[in-house]
Amino acid sequence: MDDPAVFAPWFEGETWWGWRVVLKAAFGLPLSDEELAFFRIVAERDPPGRPVKELWIIAGRRAGKDSIASVILTYLAALFSDQGARLRPGERASVICLAVDRDQARIILNYVRSYFEQVEMLRAMVAGEGTASGFELDNGVDVSILTSNYRAVRGRAILAAVLDECAFWQDENSANPDIEVFNALRPGLASLPESMLVGISSPYARSGLLYKKHCDHFGKNSADVLVIKATTRTLNPTIDQAIIDQAIIEDPAAARAEWMAEFRDDVQAFLVREVIDAAVVPGRYELPYVADINYTAFVDPSGGSADSMTLAIAHRDKQGTAVLDVVRERRPPFSPDSVVEEYSALLKTYRLSKVTGDRYGGEWPRERFKVHGITYQVAEQSKNEIYGAVLPILNSGKAELLDNSRLIAQLCGLERRTARGGKDSIDHSRGAHDDIANSAAGALVATRAKNTLIISDQALIASRRVPLRSSVGGHAQPLHRRPSVHTFTGSVGT
Repeated sequence: MDDPAVFAPWFEGETWWGWRVVLKAAFGLPLSDEELAFFRIVAERDPPGRPVKELWIIAGRRAGKDSIASVILTYLAALFSDQGARLRPGERASVICLAVDRDQARIILNYVRSYFEQVEMLRAMVAGEGTASGFELDNGVDVSILTSNYRAVRGRAILAAVLDECAFWQDENSANPDIEVFNALRPGLASLPESMLVGISSPYARSGLLYKKHCDHFGKNSADVLVIKATTRTLNPTIDQAIIDQAIIEDPAAARAEWMAEFRDDVQAFLVREVIDAAVVPGRYELPYVADINYTAFVDPSGGSADSMTLAIAHRDKQGTAVLDVVRERRPPFSPDSVVEEYSALLKTYRLSKVTGDRYGGEWPRERFKVHGITYQVAEQSKNEIYGAVLPILNSGKAELLDNSRLIAQLCGLERRTARGGKDSIDHSRGAHDDIANSAAGALVATRAKNTLIISDQALIASRRVPLRSSVGGHAQPLHRRPSVHTFTGSVGT
């Protein structure tokens, strides 16, 4: 970064001094007294004595994270040599950047590509023209971008990997994409002793891989893992403080995360993963109709262009457990009328003549379901209230869920947010979806609201709902008949 023939043109001025300290510490280089003092501010520990295997950088926006990650990738890629024959014949070392999508990952890739195009001593290493997703080097290294999917990284010998903005990764087929990708990367990183994993992100909720690394390693001496936590201006003093001050006034909780690198305390995972896992019945994907069971159904309508349209059917068993029988999803684009027809036919196979849903689309759902012989009822509870009602059902172990990866991922992705006034709201995270979770929760909650109860005389007597004696001929007589069974259909509360 100091050499005019290499990276110096990209890192001119003293504003990059803090990042130089971070990199010197990460690669086990000695620090001056001034640098050591700064390092202890951002790491709260002693510097490692050798290059670390994992570098986690938790920093505010516009702090320069992508620029530093690209330098690390370029440095490791250029210096790689397989003289020890650690790779199999034909195998190449991978330098990869993973992000929530390819456009995000391409930012770092373009930085790396610019170094190899504009630095003379690196330019000769490029083999071929390259593609939009990467390029090859003549020393056996492939530089490429991948999405945050654990399947994409398997089977590779990994020299370096960057997990870009990993606190915000989402995958509707995975409940924990960040942790799954990290676990899939570890065998590939173990193939090459000089390998390094770099996780860079602004912080978000107090959950996930980044938060776990912060809890496990920040401020703790480790030879292999270094966690840095710094505000935007600590690492990039060129950012105007007035911009940050205004952001804090407008939304203090968001600004503390975006600029001050503080994990948000107003956003929490709504459901614990272990609770969801305990409710899932492995290998159960759908249950057939069974006579003499009272089913409930909930639909989440959609116009067919943006969100999925989903349907869930559930029942309550004799032990009082809410059992999810069916989950269906139609992803956009689709014809809403054709999906209503399909779902109506399915409802009839479960002997259901009505379905509950929200107020989406005004009269449209009511009218279209009516055409197919199904009554559409508007839910009395809001989505927020439905999620609040399903929580005790799941936490008490009184629910059985289907083995549906998208359902599990959406339930795990639900967040509880606390507004300034103290009011909580439950919803999916930014950019995610909860269509399946909404329908499933609605159907499960409905099994508790309406069901068939079987109560004996003895239970009625104990609850003082019938007299202890009957009146015969004006004289009170004790009840000596056999207990009968009374069947009530309606609200549990009544």
